[in-house]
Amino acid sequence: MRQPARHPWGRTTTALCLCAALAACSGGAEPPGAPVDITAQAGSATSVHVMWEPAAAGAPVTGYQVFQGDRLIRNLPADKTMVDITGLSPLTSYAFTVRAEDAGGHRSARSAAARVTTPAARAEDHRPPTTPTTTTGRADGPRAARLTWAPADDDTGVTAYDIYQGGVRVHTTGPGETTTALTGLQPGTRYEFTVRARDGSDNTSPDGPVAEVTTPSDPGQGPDTAPSDFTAVASPGTVTLSWTAPDTGHETDEYQLYVNGQPVTVIRFGAGAVPRGRVEHRLTVTEPAGTVWSLKLRARLPDGNWGAFTPERRTVLVR
Repeated sequence: MRQPARHPWGRTTTALCLCAALAACSGGAEPPGAPVDITAQAGSATSVHVMWEPAAAGAPVTGYQVFQGDRLIRNLPADKTMVDITGLSPLTSYAFTVRAEDAGGHRSARSAAARVTTPAARAEDHRPPTTPTTTTGRADGPRAARLTWAPADDDTGVTAYDIYQGGVRVHTTGPGETTTALTGLQPGTRYEFTVRARDGSDNTSPDGPVAEVTTPSDPGQGPDTAPSDFTAVASPGTVTLSWTAPDTGHETDEYQLYVNGQPVTVIRFGAGAVPRGRVEHRLTVTEPAGTVWSLKLRARLPDGNWGAFTPERRTVLVR
C-alpha cells in the first residue's frame, strides 16, 4: 500500500495511483464497424483534408487505414479521425476510403468513398484571406456544437475554413459554408473555438474571434465533469475550499478557481501528491473583513479542456 503523501499546501493526503487500463483485445472473428460520414475537402490545388466518424458498433478500434483509390496511403492511431493528404495534382479527381482495425488484427469493410476534385493551381500567391469577423457557437446537446462565422475574402478565392480548438485544427469545411456541426464533444465541458480561412495556396488568415460553447451535462451519457460537493468556508485570515474530484477515469491534478466571476488562480497538485477522495485547499485572505466572495471551480479534463463549473458558493471574509 502506498504511504500517505503530503501535497503542496501541507495537508496529508493519500497519493492516487491509477493504472492505465489495457485496451480490450478482440478475440472473436467479428471485425470493427466501418467508419461512417467520411468527407474529403480540397484545401489547395495539391492537398485534401479527409475526415470521418467511428462506427457506433463493433469491436474497439485501435487504428485506421486510409486509401487513395486502391492504394494504402496512411496508417493512423485510433484517436485520429482526420488527415491531410498532400502532394496531389491540380484539377484531378480523387476518391478516399477508410477502414478500421482492432487489437486482434481484424479489419472492417472500407467506408463509402469520399470524392473530391482539386482546384486549378494559382499563380504565386502570398496574400492570406481576411479574418472571419464574427464567430458564434451554441451547444447542440451534450456531445455536439454548432458554429457560425462571417465569410472571409481573398483575392484568389477562399478554398476552405478550418476550425481550431485550443490551437489544434479539429474540423475543415468548404469555401461556401459559414456554419458547421462539431461532434464527439464531452458533456458538461467548456470549449473555445476559432475559425481561419484558407486559400488555394494554403495561405491562412489569422484566427477569428473566439466562440465559447459549454455543453450541458448528460448523466445518461457519462459523468458530470464538474467537481462535486464544493464548499468554501471563511475563517480568520483564510478561506478553506473543499470538493470531490469529477469521475473522468483519470486522476485530476489541476483546477481553476474563479472569484466574483474572474479567474484568480490555478490549483495544481504535483506528481504523487494528488489527494484521494476529498480535496482541500486554503486561500490566504488579505481583503478586509466583510468582503463578499462568490467562488466556483472547474477541473482540467484528460483531453486538456476545462470541465463544467461547480455551483457558486458565497462566503463573507473574516479577520
